[in-house]
Amino acid sequence: MKSSCLNVFQRNNCVVIKINDGSEFEDIKKEVKKKVTQLKKIYKDDKTPIKVIGRTLKNKEIEQIETIIKEILNVDVEFDMPREMGLSNIRRTFTSEISTSETKFHRGSLRSGQRLEEERSIVILGDVNSGAEVIASDNIVVLGALRGLAHAGAKGNKQAIIAAGRLDTVQMRIANIVKEFNREEEPLRKLAYAYIDEDKIIIE
Repeated sequence: MKSSCLNVFQRNNCVVIKINDGSEFEDIKKEVKKKVTQLKKIYKDDKTPIKVIGRTLKNKEIEQIETIIKEILNVDVEFDMPREMGLSNIRRTFTSEISTSETKFHRGSLRSGQRLEEERSIVILGDVNSGAEVIASDNIVVLGALRGLAHAGAKGNKQAIIAAGRLDTVQMRIANIVKEFNREEEPLRKLAYAYIDEDKIIIE
């Protein structure tokens, strides 16, 4: 018998849909539609939000899943996962599921002198400008340009990652590993992804 590609459960004040790794997207869509249709029978007038976690989805896939849910239920939908952002080489070799950790979404850019620090993952819906600093105990994802300082895995988590739509910083840190950038030797990178391999920060 084919196993389900997702699990649905209640956590705190939301319904969680966890998409299992290795599932085909067409199967995911069918299963989401089936499960949400079942949820509709018990929702009635309840507006309990839905949080989708688990397997990393492409932006277009996230939009499709959100559309399926909202066509059936008029509820808020949150995706607590790193968006792929077109980074074809994103690796999921984590020893713990930090990709589904609690995530802080910050709308807008960080200006020079601003500091954002969270004991979870952080997604910046904007830029991190030069002179700004972002620190997270887990992952950091910057949808815009990362020009300031970023420190992921700040409590020693070497499985944390840093991703940016444009990488233009002079230094980044993951756990206790520091990488300095020499702009004369290293070109600006678009859609950059950083992780630790053998105690070195690798940029892809």
